[in-house]
Amino acid sequence: MDTKLTIDLLTLFPGMVSGFLSESMVGRAVGKGLLDLRIHNLRDWALDKYKEMDDRPFGGGAGMVLKPEPLFAAIELVSSPQCCVVYMAPDGEPLSSGLAMDLASNSHLVVVSGHYEGIDQRVRDCLVDREISIGDYVLTNGTLAAGVLIDCVARHVPGFLGEEKSLTQDSFVENLLSFPQYTRPAKFRGLDVPEVLLSGDHKAIATWRRKERERKTRERRPDLLPG
Repeated sequence: MDTKLTIDLLTLFPGMVSGFLSESMVGRAVGKGLLDLRIHNLRDWALDKYKEMDDRPFGGGAGMVLKPEPLFAAIELVSSPQCCVVYMAPDGEPLSSGLAMDLASNSHLVVVSGHYEGIDQRVRDCLVDREISIGDYVLTNGTLAAGVLIDCVARHVPGFLGEEKSLTQDSFVENLLSFPQYTRPAKFRGLDVPEVLLSGDHKAIATWRRKERERKTRERRPDLLPG
């Protein structure tokens, strides 16, 4: 049975992801009612007429920090008793297929996108359930990272993929990278598709694919393999 996942995204830059999240498979999932995506502009909760959201950090230092008052108000308004509040942060736990699957098991996610030097620590301490990073690098703000997270999580919502088997052959399933893929024509510019894929022998194909996944993982990501 298909299950709907509600995601509220809080960001200073809704335009950065509104188009992205309305296109391709994510957009179709919204149209089918599998996803309920709500993108909110954090400035709607600003306290002054200038819509200021940041201030200088206590203790000095470069950059600005998002203020706690509008973040508390926004998160508390869009949250539900069963929701999981996620903050996109370069010092969070690394995003993985397993983590995405875990998040997709929720019925409601609230995703917070930071900016500048981040958000006031009191927001993280009091309201955030999970802090997640999409890689060991720093972006100008967390909105693009939030879009990546939403796309990754959405793939694990039942009914999102036309063929659920696609999930089982993705990279990082069983800590292995994906196998090479080919399509027609079988011959192109002197390059041939491996004969086994044309054989119709499903057992032989499965064996070839497994070996290719192991080979590619050994070559490119040996850190994924058991010691």
